[in-house]
Amino acid sequence: MHRGAFILVGALGFASTAAAQRPDTSRARASRADTVATDSLKPPLSPRRAFLYSAVVPGSAQSILGRHKAAAVMLLVESMAIAMLRESAADVREARRMSGDSVVTSYVDPNTGAALAKPDLSPRRFDPDYVHVRQSHVEDWIAFIVANHLFSGADAFVAANLWDVRTQLQLRLGPDGARIGAKLTW
Repeated sequence: MHRGAFILVGALGFASTAAAQRPDTSRARASRADTVATDSLKPPLSPRRAFLYSAVVPGSAQSILGRHKAAAVMLLVESMAIAMLRESAADVREARRMSGDSVVTSYVDPNTGAALAKPDLSPRRFDPDYVHVRQSHVEDWIAFIVANHLFSGADAFVAANLWDVRTQLQLRLGPDGARIGAKLTW
């Protein structure tokens, strides 16, 4: 009897709290920020703006679009290219500074041991062709950096255009090899 009363009181208590939990009939006005955040079909950046952001700073639009791994790769490539550009520029400065130098190999005749009237000079280590090669390395790294900026901008442009396309990629390993599959939902 005691147990039955406990169940009856619990059921009545649950029913009374459930009746009190009615949905709110007053509608709050949604702010513009709430509607933009919940709209998953519209990218956070327009394709044109995404291109410009990533063309100026590689990886920035990828980060805004939620493609953090792509942004990290773009930024890593950019930083390595800048480091190599600095190294190549230092090589050019060294080659220019030492282009007029020649190296004295010996003041003594190796066969007789007597002092030479005119020291034995070896040719210059950094001739004009060597300086030109070093300058072309700097130009190559500048071209690579420009290409990285353009590639990053193009990647962000495509990512913003394909924002609403849902894809599912799969890699299946079988006895006859690996297969890659893609599923696009329209």
